[in-house]
Amino acid sequence: NEMKDEINRINHSLPNRHAGKTAVTQQWMESVTRRLDHYKAEHKALLKEATTLLELALWKAKIEEKEDHGEVKPKRVKIDTQSKRNERRIMSGANIVIKNVLPFLELK
Repeated sequence: NEMKDEINRINHSLPNRHAGKTAVTQQWMESVTRRLDHYKAEHKALLKEATTLLELALWKAKIEEKEDHGEVKPKRVKIDTQSKRNERRIMSGANIVIKNVLPFLELK
C-alpha cells in the first residue's frame, strides 16, 4: 500500500514539473531499491529461522519415532545421551529435506 501511494505521488508530480523529472525519478528508484534490499534481508533472516525450526522439528520427530519403536528411555543412567542425540540428528534426514525445500523458499 505504501508503495502504491508513492507511485501515485510520483505520477501526480511528474506531469507538473518542467525541470528535474530525471532527479525525482532517480530518487524514487533509489528508494525502491533500498526497500527491496531491506525486504530481501528480512526474507533471508526469516528463511534462516524457518530452516532452523524445520531441522529441529525433524530431529524431534526422529527422536520420538525411535522412542515409539521400542527404544526405552534411559532411567537417569549416565549414558552418552549427547552422542545418541547427535546420531539421531544426523540420521533425521533434515539435511536432505532442507536441501530440497530451500530452493522453493529462496528469492532469485
